[in-house]
Amino acid sequence: MKILGIDPGLKATGYGCIEANNRSVTLIETGTIEPKENDLIQNRIQKVYSLLSGLIKEHKPQVLVLEKLYAHYKHPVTASKLGHVRGVICLLCAQESIELVEHSVKRVRKSLTGNGNATKVQTREIVADILRIDGAKLPLDASDALALALGYARMQSHQL
Repeated sequence: MKILGIDPGLKATGYGCIEANNRSVTLIETGTIEPKENDLIQNRIQKVYSLLSGLIKEHKPQVLVLEKLYAHYKHPVTASKLGHVRGVICLLCAQESIELVEHSVKRVRKSLTGNGNATKVQTREIVADILRIDGAKLPLDASDALALALGYARMQSHQL
């Protein structure tokens, strides 16, 4: 099963595509989409949409795992802006008939590390170890996206 994890953001959207079955997990592609900071919001969102659309068409994942929106009461505007990016990701799932699954960061981290409060760096180390890649070369946004995909696979009882 091909699983695409996405850690949405306006500054950087991390993505990670894996193939998981009962015996193994394979990294297909990972990276970040980083629109220009001074671009208009519609151009930033369009860049995320366009690049993710290409990834989906190329790799044809069966499931897209999206980080659940966590809104802190002190930063309501941040949640609203993040909602724009999440909206185009949800639209892509509908357009391409991909199952959309949402998981909280804590649930995914607990699944992978045994600790829902593990740090981003600790999570990256586990992700790198599972996929047998160099964690130092893995951006945090990309490792968060891979953690979503790996966490989903683990929760669905695929062997990691």
